[in-house]
Amino acid sequence: MDAIAGASVSSSARLRPCPRLRRIGNVAPATVRRRSRRHAVTCAAAADADVVGLFDAAKLTVDRFVESGMVVGLGSGPASGLAIQYLGTRLRRGSLTGILGIPSSMISASEAEKAGIQVSNYEEGTQIDFAFTDADIIEEDTMTAVIGRRKTESGEPSFMEEKGIVKSAGKLAFIIGHEKYVKGVEGSIPVLVKSANWIDTAEEIDDLFLGDAEVWRRPSIGTAGPLGGDFPLVTKEGHHVLDVIFTTPIPDLGKVAESLEKIAGVVDHGIVSSIPSYVVVALNGEVQVLDERSSMLSLSSQIGNQGS
Repeated sequence: MDAIAGASVSSSARLRPCPRLRRIGNVAPATVRRRSRRHAVTCAAAADADVVGLFDAAKLTVDRFVESGMVVGLGSGPASGLAIQYLGTRLRRGSLTGILGIPSSMISASEAEKAGIQVSNYEEGTQIDFAFTDADIIEEDTMTAVIGRRKTESGEPSFMEEKGIVKSAGKLAFIIGHEKYVKGVEGSIPVLVKSANWIDTAEEIDDLFLGDAEVWRRPSIGTAGPLGGDFPLVTKEGHHVLDVIFTTPIPDLGKVAESLEKIAGVVDHGIVSSIPSYVVVALNGEVQVLDERSSMLSLSSQIGNQGS
């Protein structure tokens, strides 16, 4: 388990940095160094605990939902990377057979190849038995998720293919840390728009959420201003990605999705709503599963009972 978790951190996970210690008063330098070392050890332990928690959630997801002979949608993100690697382990052990993976991104395709999982490209209409993926954030109670905030190494946004896969799945599970399951969602919602007259589309979105959000076009490299700089991100279909950045909690993500879909020029967005799903949550050393009926089930005791 440690080897798998460690490998995923280097390739996928971006752990939150620990805050720097500040010198207070006339504390001796040696004391500051000792405190700094203790602080670094504490932060490293917390980071390791986060990764182990995600691994446990990823492991339970595979053990609980994946059966031999399934077509499985392979999501994107740190937890999905761990699930892909563990799925490969189950295949090598022979406790699962006949799995066909449908990767949602170049990164998940690469991870599946390394794990020894047979893969096929996603096409509209593909029948998928079960899919798992990360979510950037999930709205408590409604289980509406946001995907697509992450910037991939290739620069190509993965959320459109990822969204197609989750919508095609017979069963769906989001794998997250507990901090991503919140009552008031803030931050960015990625929106895919047609390149022609994209400024008009951006202005209409800005007017729709006036005072609550800013609209920025996503650059392909680095950071840029609201217009996306000289190198805006352009998808293979020729579309632009707008980040609608909410600075106040969103009362209802589902209504935001409905409003965006009514705007001319909007192709799609990163909100996943009205799809029955499970949320597998890593929480304080345990794993909990929230089902489509919004009841919390403690399944931590099932970790390791299958496929080990």
